[in-house]
Amino acid sequence: MIRLLAKLFIKNNKDYKNQTVREKYGILCGGFGIFLNVILFALKFIFGTIAASVAMVADAFNNLSDAASSIVQILGFKLASKKPDSQHPFGHGRLEYVSGLAISFFILLMGFELIKSSITKLINPEPQNYNLFSILVMGFAILIKFYMYLYNHQIAKKIDSVTMEATAKDSFSDMISTSVVIVSIIISRITSFPVDGIAGIIVGAFILKTGYEAAKDTIGPLLGNPPSKELVDEIEKELLKYKPIIGMHDLIVHDYGPGRMMISLHAEVPGDMNIFDLHDVIDVAEVMISRKFNCSVVIHMDPIDTNNTRLEELKKILAEELPKIDKNLRFHDVRMVPGPTHTNLIFDVVKPFECALDNEQLIAEINEAVQQRDKSVFCAVTVDAPYV
Repeated sequence: MIRLLAKLFIKNNKDYKNQTVREKYGILCGGFGIFLNVILFALKFIFGTIAASVAMVADAFNNLSDAASSIVQILGFKLASKKPDSQHPFGHGRLEYVSGLAISFFILLMGFELIKSSITKLINPEPQNYNLFSILVMGFAILIKFYMYLYNHQIAKKIDSVTMEATAKDSFSDMISTSVVIVSIIISRITSFPVDGIAGIIVGAFILKTGYEAAKDTIGPLLGNPPSKELVDEIEKELLKYKPIIGMHDLIVHDYGPGRMMISLHAEVPGDMNIFDLHDVIDVAEVMISRKFNCSVVIHMDPIDTNNTRLEELKKILAEELPKIDKNLRFHDVRMVPGPTHTNLIFDVVKPFECALDNEQLIAEINEAVQQRDKSVFCAVTVDAPYV
């Protein structure tokens, strides 16, 4: 159904990176979600009231909250598509993450409310009056939620949307929760134990887990996630196509919302070439990388001494000694300043977050390791954080 609706209402519906197409998919899926969830709410509420099942009625209100979540999803996509202005020069794309976070709060709230009402049901159990049609309604709800999970998950992957992925997770948890309600109905036929209340607590736990995962997925981009290794490798591979660039470091990827990425990096170039020629190469690389990754790119040019035998010897010492301190240490921007009594070796070292040493301890250990190999060398080290 979603494919048919997309063909009817979304022009160029296969162009998933296009911001207009992304917005229309978000609105379409949100609107269709409202329609399906309202139907499920009405059916579950009616038959849950007849059967006096707190789990089924609570599940009905969970569907109503899902409809409200779909409204938030639509608003999020709509607001995120607003153009940049003087107050928000990088656009409003992160509002999509905010809407995803709001949806996760809806999920958490429903989980708490369900657990609360289920505990009440355990303390004051009531007889249940289920019938076959009630079970059929919930079986129908499972099928609908499975379909909603599929289309939300698939579209979320295509348009790279954490908000729609949160909606997909919510639909999946609804599938599980409704299945638990059906199992509780069957068991209640053979025992007087308040299975319905226990089932409600189990359903609530699933909903809380889903809410936590959805919140985690949306808070990450708001705080700033590191770029994936795959993206870093792709950027480096593309950059090195433009000779004579020989290396890359200090990559920073800013995420201002899906399709609103900004990249800055340092490109290493031979220091003995004409600066105008090198600048021209950097300009071309910026334009081509921005087109390939649909983003803004700023490249800083770092000249590297490629013909200094002494410097190459010292680089070899660093390459051998740093892994002995921490196997994940990396270095870049190495240059040296010779003097009458000693040589200053100036470079940056990238310290992994899990490294147990603080910066001062790390610098001291690097100096000790290098001076054991060459007492005339003093290391002037700048410690950087990793970008992936």
